This record gives sequence, structure tokens and C-alpha cells, in this order.
Amino acid sequence: MHPRFEQFIHRMDALMARGALVESDILRQGGALLGELVAQDDWLAPEYAQPHPQFYQQYLLYCCPEQRFSVVSFVWGPGQKTPVHDHTVWGLIGMLRGSEQSRAFSRDARTGHLQPGEVRLLAPGDVQAVSPRVGDIHEVSNSHADRVSISIHVYGADIGQVRRHVFDPQTGSTKEFISGYANTRRA
Repeated sequence: MHPRFEQFIHRMDALMARGALVESDILRQGGALLGELVAQDDWLAPEYAQPHPQFYQQYLLYCCPEQRFSVVSFVWGPGQKTPVHDHTVWGLIGMLRGSEQSRAFSRDARTGHLQPGEVRLLAPGDVQAVSPRVGDIHEVSNSHADRVSISIHVYGADIGQVRRHVFDPQTGSTKEFISGYANTRRA
């Protein structure tokens, strides 16, 4: 493990071990830690930066033993994107390499229909938060049609095991999924 990443894990673990933190404190303080990590692009091992020709890749970098948080690299091939999805837990997205576009959606509580919202472009060093409280539904895409982009995500659970949802942007209908990881299989 690279010393920069190891220090991030140690500091993030200390933050989460404090307990009784409100989400806004986790997002603010954890976001600052993630911002420091992604400010330097010299620590991510090459095996966690490999694109797939068809699908974005989600590599597990770390999951704390108590599953209080996990750290994942998202590797975006040229033009790749996610479906519209949620997380159901807090999350932080830090842009390491390239750039990605995130389009937020809100869901009408009465009809279930999705309303498109703000589009945000993340550049290296930028950090964005998601959660059911601050906005949890979005679609993410690599901003580049000709190169790979990589973002580092921190979630308030083992995100590869969390039951989440993809949304049909036209109807708002949902389908449950569990993402897993490209580099590990769990029973």
C-alpha cells in the first residue's frame, strides 16, 4: 500500500472511529481528507487503474473490517457512463485523473418521476458528496471520448454489497442491484 493511501486510510478510520458524528461532519471532514488524497496522482497501483473496453470498472481498494467505510477506484473508459442510480449511504467522490460529469436527479415523492437537476463537471482534485440527505440519485459519465478518467469514491458501507437502485429516467421505475467489484468476489 502506498504511504499516501495508507495515511488516508488511517485518518479516515480515525474519523469514523469517533462515532456519533453527524453526516454533515463526515462529509465535510472526510471530503477534506479525500481532497488531499486526490490532489496527488502518484499513489494508485496500476492494477486498480485498468479500463474495460465496454464497462466502467469498480475496484475495491479498501474496506474497513467493521464496514464503516469502503474506498473504491472507478475507472472510466472513453465515453463510458453509469445508469441513473442511487447509493442509499453517504458517499464522497474525488476526481483523480481526467474528468467526469455528474447529472443529479430528484425523485418526485408523489409520482416517482425523476427530475433532472444540476450537471457538475469534476476535474482532478475536486470532491463531491452524495447521500440520501444531500442528493443521492445521479448519472455519471467520463467527460472524455478519447481517454480514461479515474475517480476515487469513499462510501459509508461496503458499497459493493449494498442493495441499491437503478432508475429508468423516463418513468422513474426502479430495479434493485448489488454492484460488487471488478477485482474481488465475495460469498
